[in-house]
Amino acid sequence: MYHKINLFKFKKLIPVAILFLVANQTSAEELNAKYPVFLQVNETITGKVVDQNGSAVEGATVTVLETGVTATTDASGNFTISANIGQTISVSYDGNEQLVKIAGSTVSVKLQSKDTTIAEVMIVGYGSQKKADLTGAISQLKAEQFKEGMNISVDNLMQGKIAGVRVVQSSGEPGAGVNVSIRGIGSVRSGSTPLFVVDGVPLSNDAVSAASPNVGLGNTQAKNPLNFLNTSDIESITVLKDASAAAIYGARGSNGVVLVTTKRGKKGEPMFTYDTYLGYSSVIKKLDLFSADEYRNALLDKSYDHGGNTDWQDEIYRVAASQNHSVSFSKSTDTGSYFASMSHMDQEGIVQNSSFKRTTVRVNAEESFFDNKRLKVKVNLTASDIKETGIPNGANAGSDGQVIIHALMANPTRSVYDATGNYTNFNMNAHYNPLYLLSVYNDKTNTFRVLGNTEATLRLLSGLNYKLNLGIDKTTSERNTTMFPNITDRTPKGSYVQANLDSYNVLLEHYLTYDFKLDKNNFSILGGFSYQKFKSAGTYFGVRNFAAQGDAIPPEINPGYSGEAFIPGAGYAQENELQSYFGRVNYNFDQKYLLTASIRADGSTRFGDNNKYGYFPSVAVGWTISNENFLRDSQIVNELKLRGSWGQTGNQELPNKQTKASYSLSQASGYYLYDNLDLINGITVNRTANPDLRWEVVEQANIGVDFSLWHNKIYGSVEYYNKTTKDPILNIPSPVLSPTTTIYTNVDAEIVNKGFEITLGSDIIKNENFTWTMDVNGATVNNVVKNLPVSEIYSGEVSGPGQSGVTANIYKNGYEAGSFFMYNYLGIDANGKYIYEDVDGNGTIGQKDKKIFEGAIPNFTFGINSYMKYKKIDFGFSFIGQTGGYLVNNTALNLNINNLASDRNVMKNFYDSGASPTNQPQLSSLYLEKSDFIRLNNVRLGYTFDINQLKWMKSLNLYVSAQNLWTITNYTGYDPLVDTNKQVSGNQSLGIDYTTYPSAKTVLFGATVKF
Repeated sequence: MYHKINLFKFKKLIPVAILFLVANQTSAEELNAKYPVFLQVNETITGKVVDQNGSAVEGATVTVLETGVTATTDASGNFTISANIGQTISVSYDGNEQLVKIAGSTVSVKLQSKDTTIAEVMIVGYGSQKKADLTGAISQLKAEQFKEGMNISVDNLMQGKIAGVRVVQSSGEPGAGVNVSIRGIGSVRSGSTPLFVVDGVPLSNDAVSAASPNVGLGNTQAKNPLNFLNTSDIESITVLKDASAAAIYGARGSNGVVLVTTKRGKKGEPMFTYDTYLGYSSVIKKLDLFSADEYRNALLDKSYDHGGNTDWQDEIYRVAASQNHSVSFSKSTDTGSYFASMSHMDQEGIVQNSSFKRTTVRVNAEESFFDNKRLKVKVNLTASDIKETGIPNGANAGSDGQVIIHALMANPTRSVYDATGNYTNFNMNAHYNPLYLLSVYNDKTNTFRVLGNTEATLRLLSGLNYKLNLGIDKTTSERNTTMFPNITDRTPKGSYVQANLDSYNVLLEHYLTYDFKLDKNNFSILGGFSYQKFKSAGTYFGVRNFAAQGDAIPPEINPGYSGEAFIPGAGYAQENELQSYFGRVNYNFDQKYLLTASIRADGSTRFGDNNKYGYFPSVAVGWTISNENFLRDSQIVNELKLRGSWGQTGNQELPNKQTKASYSLSQASGYYLYDNLDLINGITVNRTANPDLRWEVVEQANIGVDFSLWHNKIYGSVEYYNKTTKDPILNIPSPVLSPTTTIYTNVDAEIVNKGFEITLGSDIIKNENFTWTMDVNGATVNNVVKNLPVSEIYSGEVSGPGQSGVTANIYKNGYEAGSFFMYNYLGIDANGKYIYEDVDGNGTIGQKDKKIFEGAIPNFTFGINSYMKYKKIDFGFSFIGQTGGYLVNNTALNLNINNLASDRNVMKNFYDSGASPTNQPQLSSLYLEKSDFIRLNNVRLGYTFDINQLKWMKSLNLYVSAQNLWTITNYTGYDPLVDTNKQVSGNQSLGIDYTTYPSAKTVLFGATVKF
């Protein structure tokens, strides 16, 4: 018996071995066979790892089995390791492991062919599964698919990459909200935003930054609640689309579920990564308005020629610079893994005075304890500090509170500055110099958010594990909005408001998983309990009538210094809780026949005593046809799986306290109690109690086929879905004798979405020097409202002169949700007057002449993504597009032909049509435009430098990237992919574009360095 000795530590034994050899006249071969340690001298072994097509494999882990020494391949597939000839190395990559014996000082490793689509591990609710075992409609994106462009939040990363997932900006402002919908619109008032789960913690979809109170310029919406995450930290995004996949989240899965998993340390050498880019952005396009000379030529009243020459779009828009710096460290050991990162993003907005700055810190750690890693503990923690500056562009401000519409309407013959160097005073009611408006407005928001959770997994028995998940999501936000004293009629004496928001979300989960096998029967059983509590509170205070800008300390710095204190709005506090029980069974027989069944019981404090709990079941089956004997050895079909599912999910997104009555004291309900005729306040009922309010339910059926052909040369899936929202919650007129005029209640209506989804990918070329992969996805949706108990519901408030109370959206039986309701524009008569269809034939145009038009939901959306690599050059691009939807161009309505008669600018196409300037603005199909488009969403070109000679650097990739480079569309607004929130009475609006902060086209120059 002998013990191997590391000769790096015991080099003095080498001469002893030589003497021993000479004294005994023993051959080296004999000595090595008997005492192998004495002649083993470690040397440097170099090698290269390629895949089955000869392409370099970056990130493969190389391990010497005899010593445990490891190395990681670089971007060229090369590695260097200390080992001996005759030893064995293990090469592992993406779940595949290959053993190679060292025969010389250089080693070449060619990984064996593997069907990556079958072996790929997918994140699912409360666990993970191999893709081959999935029965639901689940799509997953990995970090390598997030390379292109400047993306502030998670939802931007999904755009155009997953069939059936539509991502629409509410605004192009940095950090602004994004509307995400999965498989259509399923609710009238509860929104379409899916549930986002970050590292096992379900987030609230409520705003986490303070909203701006109205200082005369409208209430600017709170920013995107997902923009706190550094997108460079994200490892994968998984979308659960059908009810079978999402039902495990029950009450909050009706709009689908998005699971976000952040990065962890990987096996191999410790990795230090630095990512950086510098970007320049400009407005995606300019609206086609009159220039100064064109305006002069079109004028009938020459007094509107002010002698200047100004392009007001050029004045408020700018080339905005952005930069991002992110550093990360990752490491994995035999017992755990570690990942830490820090990042800073500084993005200027393309409109003057707007910006977004974010600093994030993240730590992910995992460690194992006790015998054979019986206990595993994970800690995930992220902290972000966001500072934003905004502009006066509140969607509910009317036309005179929007800086962008002021710039678009501004007469191009006016000058920015007058003869004295001050901003030109337009001296007009409800129309101001946009740069002056920007100068007297100051809006700053600071949001600090911490999201963290601890997971502890204890192996009780072989295959039986208990998991505890404790999470917290805490946010504090302060917003300081100042309108300094000014010459407009918007708070001319000045107003300062501070808005504060504090939100808190705590999660406690316990669950057991048991995995076992009986012959060819494979079982995975899950059962658990979840409790989540949400709290939020907001306060306001304000000061008005203070000193002019520059004359004293700004109220933001010392609000008590001067001015008159006032209360700009009532504070609020909200609290609600969820208590849930859930279970799931996955069954697999002989890798051919699959079954998944789940149920979740959810209790919510938002519902009445009679319907506190909702129950959400699902079942799915699958047949892996490719594992049958008649296809097992096929050289064409590698994977073919047929699956079907049915399930129900819930929706509880309604205001708190709606099941309880609410009362207040008021003089209007008062009475005279005593002889002195003192008025005693009476009780007013503000809200009618409804203890029968119950869950809004979404029922969905899904049939899908997954396939992979010719060794992954072509792969993809095809889905058909039928998704029906039942028992929707609406605020409708109360029954007779009710104490209030409206009540929240469930109705028997249905909103149906059905359609097809297809995903198709291909490894077009894959050899040693050149790789080219491409995937395309497309989805159809057909939406219709059924059995609505009221004749119609209106939403989509229209803004502009003379448009008070006008709405553009209608919900009505037999029509698409959020269809458009307006006059039908027919053309222009000989006098230039607009002609509208006289529907009722009475000779005049009135309310009864309005017609229903197709809605905003596109019938077809698609994405194309491609990646190519030739030696050290990489190139990728992506396209997105949609057809079949419409937009109300409310911006164009404000730039109507009547502006020529009111000292304002106008869109050229209205003048070119021959319309008379005496036409009054009127919502009609003249402003209803198709939102069809195709866009080069991202393009990226990079080069990886050969730096093998540098021991301290593993790889260097330099790249240039562009976003929104060009768009093909007939839409006359800034961007056809937009949706301004113009809801009415809580009913969501769809397809309205009102002076939205425009999107930007961006060019980035970046670098990724790995050490």
